[in-house]
Amino acid sequence: MTDIVVLGSTNMDLVAYVEKAPQRGETVTGREFRTIPGGKGANQAIAAAHAGGIVSMIGAVGNDSFGARLRSTLEHSGVNTDHLRTVESPSGTAHIVVDDEGGNAIVVVPGANGTVDHLAPGDEGLIASADALLLQLEVPLAAVVAGAEAARAHGVRTILTPAPARPLPPELLAAVDLLVPNEHEATALTGRTDPREAAAALLESVPEVVVTLGAAGSLYLARGADPVEVPAPRVTAVDSTGAGDTFVGALVVARGEDLPMREALAWAAAAAALSVQRPGASASMPYRSEIDKQYAS
Repeated sequence: MTDIVVLGSTNMDLVAYVEKAPQRGETVTGREFRTIPGGKGANQAIAAAHAGGIVSMIGAVGNDSFGARLRSTLEHSGVNTDHLRTVESPSGTAHIVVDDEGGNAIVVVPGANGTVDHLAPGDEGLIASADALLLQLEVPLAAVVAGAEAARAHGVRTILTPAPARPLPPELLAAVDLLVPNEHEATALTGRTDPREAAAALLESVPEVVVTLGAAGSLYLARGADPVEVPAPRVTAVDSTGAGDTFVGALVVARGEDLPMREALAWAAAAAALSVQRPGASASMPYRSEIDKQYAS
């Protein structure tokens, strides 16, 4: 089994379901509201645990009811929370509007995640014991860089999802093994609108890149290797929130088990396809047996 550490955010997703998302200055009536544990860090942790990884979480929640529920959800999903801090701040929240086509718009309020600006005692040791470290950009960049550098120092494979997109410092890119942007993030990082051109530009900074393309699948480029394109299964999306995190969590488990990249991408795509057919982020993430069944179909 793959031993994975996730350093990242935990948020309570406050989700409104509407026929069509409102434009600026417009008010619309929603048909449903849910509170669902999420955050890109927690989502990737849960996705990886459901897919069969041994997962530990580094991050922070607030000393409030959201924080208690976030911790409980991670633990019930099989994620170790010994390094998930509780701080005197509100827990992070994500305010999400989901339309009838499964698209979403999101506003994130960091809350407790903003206190994760360094590695706490014991965090580096946890990272050193892992096979892979998963990082995103919903906690302060200082902690992301510290985590990546700790992983590099101990020979731990580092995977970064550059979301929300922002300029990435050279010292972070130097410590990243695999960068997994979506096509919009790849464009934001490189100025290239063509995914293949964007991925090629990113290879100047990191050795491997996977660009996720939503319903079109994914594209993999690595230095000195031929590109790999893998389509996504055709499904009807209900809610795409967390689909990218599901993909990453499953991909890291598959690669940790030495599945070849093409097969690993297809297996991760099967996981993401299952997730978009269900509402919510963490609540939608499939278990290994479900992924295997979808992958085989």
